[in-house]
Amino acid sequence: MTCIIIEDQAPAQRILQKFIENYGSLTLKGTFSDPLEALAYLHGEQVGLLFLDIHLPKISGLDFLRTLKNKPYTILTTAYSEYAIEGFDLNVLDYLLKPFSFERFVQAVSRVPQNNQNTLSSTSRKELPPSIFIKSGYEYIKIDVKSIIYIKSDMDYTALYLTDTKHLSSETLKYWQDSLNPDFFLRIHKSYIINLTQVEKIIGNQIYLSNQEVLPIGRAYKDILLKYLP
Repeated sequence: MTCIIIEDQAPAQRILQKFIENYGSLTLKGTFSDPLEALAYLHGEQVGLLFLDIHLPKISGLDFLRTLKNKPYTILTTAYSEYAIEGFDLNVLDYLLKPFSFERFVQAVSRVPQNNQNTLSSTSRKELPPSIFIKSGYEYIKIDVKSIIYIKSDMDYTALYLTDTKHLSSETLKYWQDSLNPDFFLRIHKSYIINLTQVEKIIGNQIYLSNQEVLPIGRAYKDILLKYLP
C-alpha cells in the first residue's frame, strides 16, 4: 500500500519513516512539511494511506483533510488529544498520540480495510515463480522458491534457509518483502520473513516451522500473521 507523510517536525518525520520501513508492506511515496505541497501532490497522484499531523503551518491537518475530495485512508498524528473526536468525525482510521510505539503504529495501520484498492490484491500480486536467482557474493544462484522456509536478516546481508541448505544474499530483508508473493511470504518479526506453507504450529509468540526451527513472532506482527493463516 502506498502512503505519504504530512508532518512539519523532522524528528516525527524520521520516526514515521522508520516505522513505515519496518512495517514492510507500506511504500512511502513522499514526506511533506508543507501541507500545500502535499495537496498539489495529491491532485496528481493517488495514495492508499495518509499520515497527517494536526498542527501544521499555513493550514491545520483537519482543515487540510476537509479540502480533499477523494480522501485516502487517514491516520492522524499529534501531541494533543483534544482533537480526537473532531478527527473521528472526519472518518479517520485512527489517532496516534505522540510519542507512540511501533506496536501502536501497527495497530493503527491494521485498521485499513483489506479490500483497499491500493493494497496488493489477489489480481495484482506477483505470481509465485518456480525459481529465482539470488546474488551471493559474486555468484548468482538459482533456487526453488517453494523450498524457502524462512529468511533472516543479519546485519548487511540476508540468509535464506531452504529445506536442504542455506544461502547468503546481499539483498536486504525489505527487498525480499517487496519481491516475494505476500500470499506465501510474510514478515513476522523485524528480522524474519517466513513461508506460510511451512508453518507447523504457533504457540504463544513462537512459530514452529517444518524444518523444526522455532522463530519468535514480533508482538507488532502477530495480529497480521493470524489474519493470513487459514
